[in-house]
Order: sequence, then structure tokens, then C-alpha cells
Amino acid sequence: MPDLLIELFSEEIPARMQTRAGEDLKKLVTNGLVEAGLTYASAAAFTTPRRLTLTVDGLLDQSPTTREERKGPKADAPEKAIEGFLRGAGLTRDQVEERETPKGSVLFAVIEKPGRPASHIIAEVLEATIRQFPWPKSMRWGTGSLKWVRPLQSILCILTDEAGHNVVPLDVDGIVSGDTTEGHRFMAPGRFAVTGFDDYVAKLKRAHVVLDAAERAQAIWHDATNMAFASGLEVVEDKGLLSEVAGLVEWPVVLMGRIGDDFLELPPEVLQTSMKEHQKFFSVRNPKTGRIERFITVANRETADNGATILAGNEKVLSARLADAKFFWENDLRTVREVGLEGMAKLLADVTFHNKLGSQAERVARIEALARELASVVGAKPDLAAEAARVCKADLASEMVYEFPELQGTMGKYYARAAGHDDGVPEACEEHYSPLGPSDDVPTASVSVAVALADKLDTLTGFWAIDEKPTGSKDPFALRRAALGVIRLVLENDVRIPLGQWIFMRLAQTKVQNEFVRKKSSADEISKLVEQVDLELARQFRNSAFQQRYDEYVTGATLKESEVGAIDLLAFFHDRLKVYLRDQSIRHDIIDACIAMPQNDDLALLVNRATALSDTLKTDDGENLIQGFKRANNILTQAEEADGVEYSYGADAKFAETEEERALFAALDTAEAKIAPAMDAQDFASAMHAMATLRTPIDAFFDAVQINTDNQTIRRNRLNLLSRIRTLCLSVADLTKVEG
Repeated sequence: MPDLLIELFSEEIPARMQTRAGEDLKKLVTNGLVEAGLTYASAAAFTTPRRLTLTVDGLLDQSPTTREERKGPKADAPEKAIEGFLRGAGLTRDQVEERETPKGSVLFAVIEKPGRPASHIIAEVLEATIRQFPWPKSMRWGTGSLKWVRPLQSILCILTDEAGHNVVPLDVDGIVSGDTTEGHRFMAPGRFAVTGFDDYVAKLKRAHVVLDAAERAQAIWHDATNMAFASGLEVVEDKGLLSEVAGLVEWPVVLMGRIGDDFLELPPEVLQTSMKEHQKFFSVRNPKTGRIERFITVANRETADNGATILAGNEKVLSARLADAKFFWENDLRTVREVGLEGMAKLLADVTFHNKLGSQAERVARIEALARELASVVGAKPDLAAEAARVCKADLASEMVYEFPELQGTMGKYYARAAGHDDGVPEACEEHYSPLGPSDDVPTASVSVAVALADKLDTLTGFWAIDEKPTGSKDPFALRRAALGVIRLVLENDVRIPLGQWIFMRLAQTKVQNEFVRKKSSADEISKLVEQVDLELARQFRNSAFQQRYDEYVTGATLKESEVGAIDLLAFFHDRLKVYLRDQSIRHDIIDACIAMPQNDDLALLVNRATALSDTLKTDDGENLIQGFKRANNILTQAEEADGVEYSYGADAKFAETEEERALFAALDTAEAKIAPAMDAQDFASAMHAMATLRTPIDAFFDAVQINTDNQTIRRNRLNLLSRIRTLCLSVADLTKVEG
């Protein structure tokens, strides 16, 4: 079986596109080969700045012969129907068979397609791949019609077996395939021939090209860390930058340069960001002081002076960049010392957050009010939380953050310290954006938690109030990320918050503010209207089960507009919670069973209940109890529908006829005595354990007792006993929603 080697050689491919391009090349070519009947043993793609490479091992030397049988119309069908069948099959009338069937004589076509040489199929698949390659951006050059990310210069395409190698003939807009490639642009110019993948890799390395991006990244990190260690320093880890730099060079040469003394007192994050964004430099830190003192750059060639000229040029350019950063830093500090951080924050009145939600300053005022309210919930001092909220966005008005938006929050911490804020306020300025993703750390300081929750809840309720919700894959305002941030803040800090009530209140207040800001009402008028929001309705909403309100909503019941919005946003939180808990192996149906219970807007309580139910259902008793519950519920539901009555009370042990029946009465009494206080104490694990103990008596009861007996008194008593089972189990979770 031959092996296939493909190389598409071009001008420099942007580093951010290389990994995806390698995956696309592998997918498009291998899928095309398989569809044409050429199977293979393995395939791998590689990328460098100037080439996409694919190796396919164990390829068939030709596609198999196929035989297809097609059933056509009846032999006496109209002539046009027969002509259409023959045309589709590519046969003449005398090449098809007539066969007798129960419906009469029918035409059948047997189409045989002989196998084709692998080289013919590869040429077709590769040309189609090149012409249809899904680059994010592509270009034309010269007079041809071919598009590629950068001008395509050559195509290497060979099949190798025991007898040697052969070029797969191919011509794409004048670019003819061959068996040659090029090495490093400067260190090994000129073309050379290869005979297979192993020969290709070895000759490329001799020509100063490391084909594997992972190998280049490993070499860069190894040399960089060793070089820093030799000077008593350490490289700041940055996997994203390492991957990008590995895509910029074919022959990595690591060099370490110095940062001018004038810039060493800049915040390390400023140095790191400036060097990464503008120069693609790694930061080198002094572990004793935490200062960034040097930088690592990666050249694409070896030089006679061991990189001295390259370093001199890089240090000169870096000094100019850092001079700008130092200017921004000193100007911002001067502003903070003159007017304070709250004075800097006043500039946000001229910065629009959203045309329907006002300025950043108006948003900060909302966050401040909400942070003050949330402070008591998370254990923070209200005045301190309000202070942190007032200045948490101030750095958005700074020159540094204008130049480096990724430093928002980080610079807020430094400016808050310079302005004299303490007691967790500077840390809250930095941490209130967190968590930004599933791997981001969650703030634990109470002031930071209060402001972070306020920030995210204001974002969600604000955009819900103006009906700007995520749709499908579109989420331009990152509302899914904000909801997941709230979930992680609540769960990982064990914050007990009636989310439904907060959502209800904030939605109602935002709608009132938006309406009267639009009508240009005065601030006093707005404040009075906000105070008139229906507090009692908010409390009622919080104390009723979300599922009940939701069921009323979806079945067409008339609810207040504020209720509909709160239900919709709370449902959005529940959907995000399911995604979050999926990684913890908690099934969606288990979460649904807990969402249907009261206080489901308390996410910490909801997760505790779901975790306890999930753990219980993983045991034999819990799994079998579900079957017993469903059996009891089905029998009871059918009887209630047939009899037109509800069997919800009156079960009496004195009517029990069997030991199993009496044992079930006793077991229910025992379980109820344990479950009720456990649920009151929100000790769901104990409640679930007590519920699971019913498994054995319920199983024994169904094995020994006939529910629908002829004695109507006994039948009613047993149905009421089933009702006790249902009621008791449903007091823990809505088990009707659990699958299986």
C-alpha cells in the first residue's frame, strides 16, 4: 500500500490561521479520498509559516470496483419514463434486464464502475481542495483565478511504495505538481527533491526547517527557560503567545534582551502586555521582586554575531513602545492624584455603554446601588461595596486602558491604590470582571464578589429589559458568559441569594428608568417611579416555584410583563446551569426535577439538591426507588382519571391486609419523620437517603399486594397509600421528570 505526501508551499501564512488550515487540509483530502473509495491507515497534518503538509499512510493503490443495481419502471411504461431511467443509469435499452415481479415485468439496471488508480483520485481531490479551501481571508495574484491565503508557489504530491516514488500529476492554474520543496528562506535557499515523508522531514531539518509546530514550541520554551534560569530569572508562561510565535518561525532561535532602566518601575502587566501585543516578546521576571526585567524574542535565523544585531534593533523598537506606555502611566497617575479615582470616573458620563441603556456613568450608578444591596448577602460592608462599585470602571477613562483595553481592571487596581483606596477596593476593581471563562479564577473577597455579581446582574437584566437576548450561536454582548459568571460566583462562594426576586426588581426598575429617560424626565421623577416598583409582587414571585409560573406562562396564562421577563431570564440561568453541571456528571433530567421545586432561584440550594439526588440515583436503592415511584404514580394517575377523584388522603393502617402493606405504612411513617426536618434544614443528602430506604418496602408491597381489588374500601385505602408515596417523594424532588 503506498503512502501519500502533499505539501502546499506559499508565502507566509498568518500564525493564527495555521492550525485550522492543517486540520482543514487533512479533513478535506481524507474525506474526499474515502468518498471515492480510497481508504487509509492513518493521516497527519503539519504546518510551518510557508507550508501546509499532509501525510497519509497505508493508502489503497486503487479504488475497488463497485456494482450497483437500480430498479426502474415497468417494461411497458411510457417511453419518456424509460428514457429518463436509462439516461440516469447511463445505459442503453439493450443493456438493462427485464425481470418478472408480482407487479409485472420491471426493468433493472446493473451498473458496474471499475476501480480507478489512486493517483487519478488524489489529483481530483487535491485540486478541488485547493480551489475550495476555506481560508478566513484569501487573495488573488497575477492573472490567474486561483485564491489562496498568500500566493501559492509550488505543490509537492508524491505516492511512495516499495518500488520507489511517483509524482501525482496535477496542474492548478499553471502550478504543476512535483517532488521538490524548499528549505529555509535565508539559511538554505534553493529546491531539493524528496522521496517520501521520512526523507522529507530529515531533509527539511538539514535545510533549517522544523516541520512540527509542537516541536518548534517545545524547543522555544526549553531554550527560553534555560536562558532565563542561567540569569536567575523566570519566563512568564503564556501558552497562547508560545503557539503564535511557533507559527512565525521555521527555525527558532531564542534570544534574551534587556529592558531599559527607565521602564522597570512600570507595572509588570503593562510591560508584559506591551511586549506581547506589539512585539510578540515573552516577559522575563525576577522571582524575588516580581518585576519584569528582560524579554525573550525568537528569531527565524542564526546570525554570525549570535543575534546581537537583531537584539539591538528589538531593544530600540521596544524602548519607543515603552516610552509611550510610561507617558500614559504618568499622565493617568497625575490625573488620579489631582481629582481622585472618582473624578476620573466622571469622564464616563461621555462614554456610551449602549444607546438604550445610557452611559457608562449611568451603568456605574446602577452597579453601585445593586452592590450596596448585595453586600449583606455576601458578607461585605455596604459602604465599602458601594465605594468599590463607584470606581470599578474608572480606568476605562484612562489613557493606558484606551491604548491597551485588555488591561481594564488591572490598571483600576493600581490607580485605586494610588488614590488611597484600601480594604479590598483596589482588588475589587481588578476582580469584578472575573470569572471571564470556565478556567478563570473566581473572586472570593466579599467586596469583589458583591461588585462582580452586581456588574453581571446589571448586564443581564439591562439587556433583557431592552430585549437584546442571545439567539442561536449569536451572543454579541457575552450574556452567556455573564450568566455563567454569576453561577460560578454564587456556587463557589456558597452565596444564598433569591435570584428571582433580584431579577424581578432589577428588570422592573430598568424598564421604568429606560422609559422615563427616553421621555427626559428629571432624576427626582425617575427615583420616585423606581420606588413604586411592586415590592409585594416581587416577594410573591420569589416565594412561588419557578416551574409553576413557567408552566402558567407557556400554557398561555396572563402574567405581568415583569413576571414574564423574570421567568425568561431565570430560565436562561437554569439552562446555563445545566451546561455548567454537565461537566460534573449531573444529568439534565435531575436538574429539571430540582428546578420544579420551590426556591429554585437559589442556585446554591438548587445545586445542593441536584447533587444529593444525583448521588442517590447512582445507588441501587435510589435507581430502584425511581421505578417504584413511577409505578405508584402511574397506577394512581390512571385510577384518578378513571374514577374522577383525587386519592390524596385517608390511608389507614387498620385496613392493611398483609404484612408487606403494614410494613410500608411503618416505613412511610419513619421516612416522613426524617424527611420533613431534613428538608426544613435543607439537608438534602439526609432527605434523599431517607427516601431511598423506601425502596425495599415499596418493592415488597407491589410483589405481594393487588391494588385494584374487588373490595372498594381496601382499593381506596391502597390508592391513598400510593398517594402517600407520591407525595413524600415529590416533597424531595419532582421525580416525574427523572428519566428511566
